[in-house]
Order: sequence, then C-alpha cells, then structure tokens
Amino acid sequence: MKTLIGIGAVSALLFATTALAAGPNTDEVTQRDVNQQNRIEQGLKSGQLNTKEAGQLEHQEAKIDRTEARDEKNGKLSAAETAHINQMQNKASADIAADKHNSVKGNPNSASSRRMQADVQRNANQESRIEQGAKSGSLTNKEVGSLQRGQAHVDQKEARAAKDGHVGAGEQAGIQKSENRQSRKIYRKKHN
Repeated sequence: MKTLIGIGAVSALLFATTALAAGPNTDEVTQRDVNQQNRIEQGLKSGQLNTKEAGQLEHQEAKIDRTEARDEKNGKLSAAETAHINQMQNKASADIAADKHNSVKGNPNSASSRRMQADVQRNANQESRIEQGAKSGSLTNKEVGSLQRGQAHVDQKEARAAKDGHVGAGEQAGIQKSENRQSRKIYRKKHN
C-alpha cells in the first residue's frame, strides 16, 4: 500500500512539474497573442479593419512580442514582467476594438486585404503552435522567448508592408519567406 502511495506521489509531482515547465504566465501571454491575431484577421475579413489599420496593429503586436522575447530570455516571467505585458496587451486589445468600430472601413475582397488576411492568419497559427508547445512542455520558456522574437520579426514585416495601406505581391512574398523560416524554427524547437 505504501508503495502505491509513493508511486502516486511521484507521479503527481512529475505531472505537476511537466505541466508547469513552460509556466502559467507564458501560456496566458501566448494565448492572448493568438486571440489578438485572430481578432485582427477577423476585422480584415469583415471589413471592420482596413489594411493600414491592420498594419498599425501588427506594429503594436511586434512590440509586445519583442517584450515577451526579452522577458522570457531568462526562462521565466516575473510578476512585474507579466503585468507589463498584460498592460501592453490590454492597450492593443482596446486599439483593436477602437479600430474595428470607427468609421474607417476596409474592402475585405481587395487583393491587398486578402494578402494581409492570409499573413495575419498564418501569424495566428504560428502563435497557436507556440502556445501548444508551451502547454505540452515541448517548449521551454526560453524557447518560447526565442520564438516570440521571430514572431516580432514577422509582425514588423507585416506592419511595414501595410504602412501605406496596400500590401503588394512582392511584399507578401517577403513576409511568407519570413513566416516559412519561423515555421521551421518552431518545428525544430518543438522536436529537439
């Protein structure tokens, strides 16, 4: 009986350690990244956001991802770092809502908007893959931080491309090249 209790205690401890490997703060922060990207993409699809607004929001998302990358570099987020990131994400969330409900409308069927929609959706998918890796324990906080630096790079490319309100085919090709590089990096880190 004591052996079963001992095995149960060791199993519970192992499970708890694995579940917290990426830390609850990292999971929450990364889930918000996914949600914000999905909201931007949905705004583009509905016409509530135009390409230029989406680019400005992606610029803001790049700053958040850079902050996450810097703060997760040591392997964990402190309470102060988490609070600062949450504050940045709250501001981005409010800006998304304001842009979606202003008088500026986009044309979701324009080639530029469709390009931006595809890029933002891919960005959301990659954030989701990072989040899944953090939750499963296949990514450490340090690895999540490194991947967020790559996400910031992609976000910034999207922001630059949309700065003038139009994303051309050549600009999208450059973004896709960065997204492909980031996708390979996510795969490698999740399977190392």
